[in-house]
Amino acid sequence: MAEAKVNGSLAVPNVQALAETCNGPDEQIPQRYVRTEASSGEVISNCHDNVAAPIIDLNKLLAAQSSEEECVKLRSACQNLGLFQVCNARFLAFRYSIKHLWNKNLQLINHGVPDEVIGNFKRDIVEFFSQPLDAKKEYSQLPNNLEGYGQVFVVSEDQKLDWGDMMYLTVHPSDLRDLRFWPTYPASFRQSIDAYSSETKGLARCILEFMVKAIGAEPELLLGIFEEQARGMRMNYYPPCKQADKVLGLSPHTDATGLTLLLQVNDVQGLQIKKDGKWFSVNALNDALIVNIGDTLEVLSNGKFRSVEHRAVIHPNKERISVALFHYPCENLVLSPLPEFVEDGKVHYRSMRYQDFLKQMLTAQLDGKNRLEKLKLEQ
Repeated sequence: MAEAKVNGSLAVPNVQALAETCNGPDEQIPQRYVRTEASSGEVISNCHDNVAAPIIDLNKLLAAQSSEEECVKLRSACQNLGLFQVCNARFLAFRYSIKHLWNKNLQLINHGVPDEVIGNFKRDIVEFFSQPLDAKKEYSQLPNNLEGYGQVFVVSEDQKLDWGDMMYLTVHPSDLRDLRFWPTYPASFRQSIDAYSSETKGLARCILEFMVKAIGAEPELLLGIFEEQARGMRMNYYPPCKQADKVLGLSPHTDATGLTLLLQVNDVQGLQIKKDGKWFSVNALNDALIVNIGDTLEVLSNGKFRSVEHRAVIHPNKERISVALFHYPCENLVLSPLPEFVEDGKVHYRSMRYQDFLKQMLTAQLDGKNRLEKLKLEQ
């Protein structure tokens, strides 16, 4: 996968092992992990009406009598927050109707995500991270390669570090999978990863099509850019930290992708999104998929979609595990607003090769939304 070979990340200590040694009453967190911004700024929790993560009912989007109303909610989420969530319980009810609806130029299957697939996937991820460190290190990243077990976005010896470990894999296309990094324990893990990736494929296309329709555009404008393109999977492990207000699990950033589907593996919350200078805690529903809009969609839509700045915070006593499935555009894309989204000749972003944009992200520290801001043109 091209984006996984742009550059590697500097080797840093395993945080899961580090947490076991510095969570005692008299132990201190290494200075490279101490983040003054972790406890600064206003954080809003328990938002009324799910302000931080609106729930979009795909059943209502499909039903003629409720589709228009639900599209209004979807449009608001895409334009104001860049994030929403859909619940697994609803998937099974509409999976076959979606199959008929989207069966145009591409035959798609598995448009729902069955409970069994999610359950098996979650179980195997927990078992993998529960292994001794030496067992996980068998899948460690190699130099100049982001795939495998380790860390990303570490580009200098003195930068602040995140309180978390990760496993990154290329899951699509299948001929680019590097099986050296695909764990063989638990025995069903490879099958679980493949099943989850396959089951979410059509769902992501369905969501994107509804999103484009919600802002009054033709879906074909964007679908061809993401159809059958690369998908990467990042499995995140955030150990507990007694001094949770001094560390961050994942630094503030936006995704350089089109869409990201985020699955929370256990019941520990930790995702936060930024809006109007404030951080909002996202209360993910059980087995829900959080849909994040990435920078690519914001630029292509000339700002009609909004990418979401987000971060992960740490629980003082409990581990948190999550999985992000990234949907990338075609490699040769020139990242620029599509003409159909440009009104009155006002282009809001300058053009840039997507591979150059991605390289900038992978060779620098995570830095909020600054990377995208540099593409914006003064109006």
